[in-house]
Amino acid sequence: MLVTGKEILDKAHKEGYAVGAFNVNNMEILQAVIAAAEEERSPVIIQTSEGAIKYAGVDYLSALVTLAARKATVPVALHLDHGTSYETIISCIRNGWTSVMYDGSHHSLDQNIAETNEIIKVARAAGVSVEAELGRLGGIEDNISVDEKDARFTHPDEALKFVQQTGVDSLAVAIGTAHGKYKGVPVLDFDRLQEIKNLVNIPIVLHGASGVPEEAIRKACTLGVNKINIDTDVRQAFTDGIKSVFEKTPDEFDPRKICGPAREEMKKVVKGKMKMFGCSGKA
Repeated sequence: MLVTGKEILDKAHKEGYAVGAFNVNNMEILQAVIAAAEEERSPVIIQTSEGAIKYAGVDYLSALVTLAARKATVPVALHLDHGTSYETIISCIRNGWTSVMYDGSHHSLDQNIAETNEIIKVARAAGVSVEAELGRLGGIEDNISVDEKDARFTHPDEALKFVQQTGVDSLAVAIGTAHGKYKGVPVLDFDRLQEIKNLVNIPIVLHGASGVPEEAIRKACTLGVNKINIDTDVRQAFTDGIKSVFEKTPDEFDPRKICGPAREEMKKVVKGKMKMFGCSGKA
């Protein structure tokens, strides 16, 4: 069933767990995520980046996810990840996305607030929930690239002002994670996370969670993180599955026999994340 991100995250916020948000680029990734959610009886957020939309097409992604959600027996939200342009966000709203993220983290606080409010006006009128970001994560994800020198943590007082002046449905914060693969072991600022959560009292989103140690993820969930974005770990599973096929049968050319095993590897990873986040059994 296709629902809004707010419906999924408000329940997670109230009951104290996190929901996995998994980026999809094609049919096999989507099938793996939905199958994992069904088997784990977990709500799930299907994410598409602007890069995924450019690759697969807004109409193709909309049709794929809408069909998958309609057939699913668990709550499914379709979310735009890191929307940076008004045009892309409006296109997604028009094409059935039930949740959008406006990423104005590169702007000043006041400009981020003003532009987020413009998105919220349109989204609320269409019954679509809105995520925003405060603070900047380092690393690279599709069209988002932030040098380490430009990354900065979210300030709790700014987070409170932002939420009070926007009424945003969920807030992505920077507490030590990064997009893409980590060069070392990330160290999360749990005190900052707890202070932000206590002040804003809305669902908190953790970006760049692929590669973060399980112990740190579990602790973040207990301190108020309710949505956790995963992309790199699923991509890695996809690649590992394909590599395994060619290692065993180098001459294989049937796409079904190449992508099928990759789909199974991705499903294993997604199921593991759902158990870790505490959303298994919460559908």
